[in-house]
Amino acid sequence: MELEAAKALGMALAVGLGVMGPGIGIGILVSKALEAIGRNPEASGPIVVNMFIGIAFTEALAIFALVVGFIIKFT
Repeated sequence: MELEAAKALGMALAVGLGVMGPGIGIGILVSKALEAIGRNPEASGPIVVNMFIGIAFTEALAIFALVVGFIIKFT
């Protein structure tokens, strides 16, 4: 296997596996937030704010995995 092919494979694995966790996390987070809003509609404002903060932190992990993938590919 050539070096470039190994780098591309490493990037694909790092990004693919690194994005899988945050994707699952965001799905669970949003489903639980919507469930909470369904049970208590008056508290939807703070729940939505906290949901978006959680999504931002979770999405940061996916971006970190993407950056690691680019480092693997281009170094």
